[in-house]
Amino acid sequence: MIYRFRVILDNDTEDDVFRDIEIRETDTMEDLHNTITQSFGFDGMEMASFYVSDDQWNQGEEIAMMDMSEAGNEVKMMNETVLNSIIHEASTRLIYLYDFMNMWTFYVELGEIVEEAEGTDYPNLMFVHGQIPDEAPEKTFEAEEDDDDYNEFDDDLDLDDYDNLNFDENWN
Repeated sequence: MIYRFRVILDNDTEDDVFRDIEIRETDTMEDLHNTITQSFGFDGMEMASFYVSDDQWNQGEEIAMMDMSEAGNEVKMMNETVLNSIIHEASTRLIYLYDFMNMWTFYVELGEIVEEAEGTDYPNLMFVHGQIPDEAPEKTFEAEEDDDDYNEFDDDLDLDDYDNLNFDENWN
């Protein structure tokens, strides 16, 4: 079967930038990574990761290009993970992050699953809309709202009052 994906650049402008891609369900996540980078004109030499996503585009499990995890924290690898093991009718969305220094972020959504067309080479770039900007759209990282007004520097110590800093007198 063939997966048809729409890959949308996450940008804050009114100009939509997306690509529609066809790829075999038995191809790897690395094949999808290569197809996305080529379709947007990247050289594919930067680090990248996919993240399984839910219907609200919340970032879930990582599928990494290279294993940067510490022992015990196993991460799925793109070159070892087949598309249909991650993407199917019940799980249709991924977040794709390319170039961790510039944070190119894309929303990848499975649009439909179709029969393979005879005479078509896959992966296949079906449709191109919009030009990718010269620089990655700026990202704003915000913590979820926190009701308690925590201030890491608010510890009620008077640093000018050395006599009351409670050091053990024999601390040598």
